[in-house]
Amino acid sequence: MKSTCTPLSLALPAAVFLLIAWPLAAQEPAESAAKEDQAGEEATSEEATGEEEQPPIPPGAELKVSPAELTLEVGDKANLTATVVSADGETIEGVDVVFFSRNRRRLGVNPAGEVEAHGPGNVTVIALVPKEAEDEPRRAEALLRVEVDVTIPNPPVESVEIVGLPGAFYSGTHLTLQARVVDITDVVRDNVDVVYSSSNTGVAAPDGFGGLDLVAPGTATLTATAEDATSQVDIRVARNPTQRIELTATAEEARTGDVVWFEAVGRDASGDEVEDLPIRFLAAGRAANRILAPGATAQIEQDGAFVAERSGIYTVTALAGSHSDSVPVRVTPRRVNKEIEFVGQGKVHDRRTSDLWVWEGTDGRDYAITGTWGAEGHAYIWDVTNPESIVLIDAVRVDARTVNDVKVSEDGRIAVISREGASDRKNGLVVLDVSEPQVGVRILSRFDDQLRGGVHNVFIHEEHVYALSNGRRFDVISVEDPTQPHRVGRFELDTPGHSIHDVWIVDGVAFSSNWEDGVVAIDVGGAGMGGAPNNPVKLGSYAYPSGWNHAAYPYRSESTGKFYVFAGDEAFPYGELGRDPRAAPPRAAGWIHVISWDDWENPREVARYQVPEAGTHNLWIEDDIMYVAYYNGGLRVVDVSGDLRGDLYRQGREIGMFLPYDSQALVPNSPFVWGPQPYKGHIFFSDWHSGLWAVKLKDPEDPNRIIGEPH
Repeated sequence: MKSTCTPLSLALPAAVFLLIAWPLAAQEPAESAAKEDQAGEEATSEEATGEEEQPPIPPGAELKVSPAELTLEVGDKANLTATVVSADGETIEGVDVVFFSRNRRRLGVNPAGEVEAHGPGNVTVIALVPKEAEDEPRRAEALLRVEVDVTIPNPPVESVEIVGLPGAFYSGTHLTLQARVVDITDVVRDNVDVVYSSSNTGVAAPDGFGGLDLVAPGTATLTATAEDATSQVDIRVARNPTQRIELTATAEEARTGDVVWFEAVGRDASGDEVEDLPIRFLAAGRAANRILAPGATAQIEQDGAFVAERSGIYTVTALAGSHSDSVPVRVTPRRVNKEIEFVGQGKVHDRRTSDLWVWEGTDGRDYAITGTWGAEGHAYIWDVTNPESIVLIDAVRVDARTVNDVKVSEDGRIAVISREGASDRKNGLVVLDVSEPQVGVRILSRFDDQLRGGVHNVFIHEEHVYALSNGRRFDVISVEDPTQPHRVGRFELDTPGHSIHDVWIVDGVAFSSNWEDGVVAIDVGGAGMGGAPNNPVKLGSYAYPSGWNHAAYPYRSESTGKFYVFAGDEAFPYGELGRDPRAAPPRAAGWIHVISWDDWENPREVARYQVPEAGTHNLWIEDDIMYVAYYNGGLRVVDVSGDLRGDLYRQGREIGMFLPYDSQALVPNSPFVWGPQPYKGHIFFSDWHSGLWAVKLKDPEDPNRIIGEPH
């Protein structure tokens, strides 16, 4: 976003599409870079933009922004004024200043420098003078740069309500209290301390930690207080008729990571079930003798789901007042580990590689397409029929800096590649004919109408392309005739500062990844809620506190039939991705959130896969195995069979890992895995620094080796 109307000039020609013929034996794209076939241009001339160059920035110049810091209430607006001054204090006119917010959901900023507070928090606004025109200011290199800190305090609480109380209250039992807190902006808050009190502590006594002890029969009024808001509820405590607890389990023995379900029932003197009896589950035990200092080894949730991270003997107890019952369970090592061995590599050493797609061509051979990042707009086509000898057979160059995403249609006839950083700023997407890769790949069409802010990711589903538009929405584009693509629909959230990073479609339901808004499920023809490509209908959403939601993979478990969405984070708390192709990347953070989503209105996060030393990027799940590109943590392969609860990494569900070291890579021996795809017994993945890889799983030489537990 800019503070002036004078844009930066561009040296590149406008809207150039090149089809490049590569020698079949080529293994290194850089080696054949001089062999571009200019006669293969598919689209060339467009009128020049007529934009003027900004004045040069002299040494010693300074960017000044006023005010230097701000405090705003939610809903407030303010104006930032940016000025570039020379070393002698003279104002330099006509300089482009770009503003962007580090958190658009909490604080928006427009081209004129007007900021608007959407939600509470501490947000940094960046003002910079870029070295060159850049569609993604967050990654622009700056000639001058200033940060403005904006503080947005939490709005006052408007109401608090005690929720989730049972239908009956029995003396001698314990409840966990819950409250719904809403502030004056109608936002439900989970960061407000709620204090509970009772009018009769001889009947119902809060414990000071959100719990309530039901002491004796009688009546009491409970009060919840959050800031200046209060609410009350009257309860009547009855005599507890419970005489015994019966606890049962679905198994006596399990592996680490397997969920054992416990059910507890209270019985009265007649043997009848006591309805609404609050029963608490506890788990205790010891890890196997060879495991020293094991830490927290098992967990049980209050719905009766027990899972252990370490092998050993555990006891699960159900408790209601003075009555309890216990059941033991033996947990053994999971033993799913395999070795991952190198098979082949399609080397790309002169630029960064982005995403990949592998498919079977109409000729029965196997092919892959990969994109490039921050370079010259190339997409590469590979023959991977023999994964031991991956051969570069063709390439397409479009007017872009980054071809971030590549997708191939279900019938293997067309591919769609995304465009960012075009010289004419039109960006959009390009449709390719990949029906005969051995003969040559042709550009069929381009589509940039209202996609000019940049297309970061795309997905093809049933002759429609779902394309991200400027990081704000996805547009639905019909490619029934791939030479004449046209828009039929779009979907965009209405939340303040909303943004989108990815979209994935399964069975007519689109799952978009929307950073702080989380994962959103949209009916585009398969959910029976009236949705269609030309009429997307929101089904539900799930957001988690970090706001790092970057990718989502919907998956129905082969072993249980349960439906999950695996939501991947992307975060760089130690520094963002840089533009210097020779600089080592920063260390990523984040994990995979496992969301149980059998009911559109009630998604629930039930498990995670978190590698401590790295962060996720793209993922793929097939046959109850998850493949995760973990950036500097390499390729990870994970068993996701059965019910999923707790920390999958600590449970020993990791089947294997592979770090693609390459001494000739763009950044030598610096793995940075971008995206995986299992295909015909192999695992293909792209690495940011070194290209396309093929590996495969094999049984370990030592079948007793266990990842996650000591020998």
